[in-house]
Amino acid sequence: MADIEIGIFKSGRRAYGFDDIAIVPSRRTRDPEDVDISWEIDAWRFRLPLLGAAMDGVTSPRTAIELGRLGGLGVLNLEGLWTRYEDPMPLLEEIRELDDDKATPRMQQMYQEPVKLELVTERIRQIKESGVVVAASVTPQRTEELAAACLAAELDVLVVQGTVVSAEHVSRTTEPLNLKRFIREFEIPVVVGGCASYQAGLHLMRTGAVGVLVGVGPGNACTTRAVLGLGVPQATAIADVAGARMRHLDETGVYVHVIADGGMSKGGDVAKAIACGADAVMLGSPLSSAVEAPASGFHWGMATFHPTLPRGTRVRTGVRGSLSEILLGPAHENDGRMNLFGALRTAMATCGYESVKEFQKAEVMVAPALQTEGKQLQRSQGVGMGR
Repeated sequence: MADIEIGIFKSGRRAYGFDDIAIVPSRRTRDPEDVDISWEIDAWRFRLPLLGAAMDGVTSPRTAIELGRLGGLGVLNLEGLWTRYEDPMPLLEEIRELDDDKATPRMQQMYQEPVKLELVTERIRQIKESGVVVAASVTPQRTEELAAACLAAELDVLVVQGTVVSAEHVSRTTEPLNLKRFIREFEIPVVVGGCASYQAGLHLMRTGAVGVLVGVGPGNACTTRAVLGLGVPQATAIADVAGARMRHLDETGVYVHVIADGGMSKGGDVAKAIACGADAVMLGSPLSSAVEAPASGFHWGMATFHPTLPRGTRVRTGVRGSLSEILLGPAHENDGRMNLFGALRTAMATCGYESVKEFQKAEVMVAPALQTEGKQLQRSQGVGMGR
């Protein structure tokens, strides 16, 4: 792709978000009941290509269990309120009631409480005892500190996650995590991220990770793009990292899963993420609007409570329905925010594809008028796609 000249000194590529593209229907259609949207990673098979985001307002032990029963994989934040407090529910209730100008400083105070290793083990075992696959998230800075507790609790999948995670972190003051060595020596599969480029994705794949999270700044609660100026529109980021996946497969014969993380609030966004090359999606804000969500319609990112440079905000998502309704329907709204995976199944069927991997081959086109063409009445009345 040709670079666009920004100025004499600097050029850059054009990049695209989900609202900039459309999936093109093909010559063949299929019955939705014949479509398989299941996903396999390492030794596990899931009915839904879904990870629940490792955010305190989204995934609790209870919601992780429910997501597992519905066919997805909930990811618990091992550095969140659930491992700092024996009973975090009063704090979650307080967060819901905070004024906007007081939310961030109060949350910074809450997250100053140390992480307790015994709670790390207890929360993982609580999910494990339900019989679902257990995944949990840690930051690179605390991965080695919490690794033993994860193993002791028989965690199934570890997610090493940050705003940006690289395979080559350089520090003059501390010994950084050697991802490649850690993953090689660790006893369970590891997913790493986020990243947003071909080279970064390829280097993370070479660490031995089974999956790579793609997304820097697209989430509804994330302010990284404003605070740091970093980010890549999600459609381009996914397609670039999917390209790295194919190169890694050619080089090694090993398939590493690309997981789109952030920027998806509607069924069409999920479908576009898969069509751009994702194997699965990690959802945050859509799940925070479930009846079962621990924060009852509020959502905040993993860096919202950073002690010196918060890069997220608390947002209200409201309560829309049960987790089952949000993921599998039936939908009682017409804006695409319910029955997300029913929408994925229908999109695949409409384009004639039978599996998620086949749907990655779907044709997409740049479509600047996609959200507005013929929608004047919806926009003027604030309904449907005009909301």
